[in-house]
Amino acid sequence: MAFQSRNSLLPALGLMFFMGLLGLVLRFFTDAAVNWPAYIAMIFFYGLIFFMGAYAGSLRKEDHLSEMLTAGRSMPLWIAIFTMSATWLGGGFINGTAEYTADPAYGLIWVQAPWGYAASLILGGLFFAGPMRRYEFQTMLDPLQRRFGQRMTGFLFLPALFGELFWTAAILTALGTTFATILGLDTQTSIVLSALVAIAYTALGGLWAVALTDVIQLILLIGGLLLLAPALLTVLGGWEEVWPAYKDQMGASAYPWPNREALGAYYWVWWDYALLLILGGIPWQVYFQRVLAAKDIPTARRLSVIAGVVCLLAAIPAVLIGMSGAVADWQGMGLPEPPDYASILPHAIRYLANPWMAAIGLGAVAAAVMSSVDSSILSASSMTSWNIYRPFFSPNASQSLLFKVLRRSIWIIGIAALLLALQIGSVYQLWFLCSDLVYCLLFPALVAALFDPKANVAGAAAGFVVAAFIRFGGGEPSLGMVGFLPFPVLSDETVAIPFRTIAMLSGLFSIFLVSRLTAKFYPPTTLEG
Repeated sequence: MAFQSRNSLLPALGLMFFMGLLGLVLRFFTDAAVNWPAYIAMIFFYGLIFFMGAYAGSLRKEDHLSEMLTAGRSMPLWIAIFTMSATWLGGGFINGTAEYTADPAYGLIWVQAPWGYAASLILGGLFFAGPMRRYEFQTMLDPLQRRFGQRMTGFLFLPALFGELFWTAAILTALGTTFATILGLDTQTSIVLSALVAIAYTALGGLWAVALTDVIQLILLIGGLLLLAPALLTVLGGWEEVWPAYKDQMGASAYPWPNREALGAYYWVWWDYALLLILGGIPWQVYFQRVLAAKDIPTARRLSVIAGVVCLLAAIPAVLIGMSGAVADWQGMGLPEPPDYASILPHAIRYLANPWMAAIGLGAVAAAVMSSVDSSILSASSMTSWNIYRPFFSPNASQSLLFKVLRRSIWIIGIAALLLALQIGSVYQLWFLCSDLVYCLLFPALVAALFDPKANVAGAAAGFVVAAFIRFGGGEPSLGMVGFLPFPVLSDETVAIPFRTIAMLSGLFSIFLVSRLTAKFYPPTTLEG
């Protein structure tokens, strides 16, 4: 084991040397205004993360696909809670919470992700974790494949794949913005370095690498935010000064629960997004990968419920930082204004905290991003190798071949997400669209596969078509698509009714109805295969 540890340490030291050399190049050959305490902290952080990820590869008993996908179904509860929580507490989660809190166009009332995803994890633990773990599936798509066949699963794979891909690209973009603000490092350089480190240790160790690095990342994230939030509040006079100022600035939007005064005509839009987060947060491979790695059914349920509570509590510091950034008198303190609300968290950390506290903040945000990037890359690669390559291209593939395919998929999908983050400016819009599609198209199919024994492939196909028709009938601005269904719209072309939820429910009802009408021609299959 000592020999394996040394083999893991050498690449980590090499990475730290390379990043140190890069810093010297930036210092002497460019005009980059690098924040050196933060840069040094980043070198040690990335070196530690890469070491843990490489070391996790030595824990793998054999080059077997299940070891990479589900950690041999031997993950203890405490590690499972860490990796589940860290995966959800991504850069988009933390940065977005602070952004919406500070933006007067939204306010705390639109900060739905913390409690929405917390409710999603709790519901997933109560109702979905047990059946999924009981049948010992390898991926989230397995019950769909057993109930509805390979071709139908191929269609349902697309929103699942693109959701993970665009989520990875979006949080890499968030990391680049954060590093550019706090560190002074070039945005593209930050994205490339972070992506390559995450891809490399994920390919080396699989789920064990992701899980063990998540332990460090979650500790850094929560510890860093818990130190920073009170420090920033103190600079502005404490909670007694910040909360009244924030309430005066935001009005009815300063409260997290829905009210007509703040939402007006957007009341049902708010509920549509809330249900999208709560129910649409369940059918993701990145979630079920941890459920399926649990050592038994009670562990699978408990880790999901506890992680939901952790995610809700961990969002509180990000909300406080967003409030601090919103009420700060930047000009009065002689500090630059934030360039936009999306940068409010890194901007507040850099200018309201001392340099070493800012370094801690950098580590916290970088930890949040890395913990989501590696998980998402592994999840998409798992479905690609197990549910697409194996059944469609090589049904008799050996475990060693599938192991190699998984590793190659990690690099291919990781680099594809990296290129998207570098080239596409509307990654967040595409990710929101994929989240819509997961909610509208994938959630009804998963519910039917697990809980309706009479659901069949004809019903699944009908539900898919009906839900897609209604969802795209409402239009999609990110694709330049104008709605063709007569939904009422608001002044900014937003559909005024919860049409995403209508699409999801219509798809679910179509599966139920059509399956029963066509049972004679398409007999339903069971989860046993």
